[in-house]
Amino acid sequence: MFVYEVKGIRVRYADTDQMGYVYYGNYARYYEIGRVEALRSLDFHYKAMEDEGVMMPVYESHFRYLKPARYDDLLNIRVTIQEMPGVRVRFFYEIRNQNDILLNTGETTLVFQRRDNSKLCTAPEKLRAKLLSYFE
Repeated sequence: MFVYEVKGIRVRYADTDQMGYVYYGNYARYYEIGRVEALRSLDFHYKAMEDEGVMMPVYESHFRYLKPARYDDLLNIRVTIQEMPGVRVRFFYEIRNQNDILLNTGETTLVFQRRDNSKLCTAPEKLRAKLLSYFE
């Protein structure tokens, strides 16, 4: 199992609604930040994958809102991949505030898709190689 945590994402005023809570739609952006940084920690970069002709669109997304994140909070985003990617990869998330209070959990499923023909393909070998040691 691969686990990575992004620490200290500041909630900006523009991220909040009239009540000072993070607007629910912004959690998808926080998930993306976590996902991209988790892969970057493996020295695997979205841009390089896309330059090689493979895209990673979101197929499915689930969110569970437990407590509100608020303006000026510092968020920590824990990202977990529990199984080796194939044609799909599932990311699991926990978002906590600076007091380690669990605010949100969720998951996204992304698929690997060829840019040239939009057909599904398996995860790039470079990514599988970077993750292999976490699943042995």
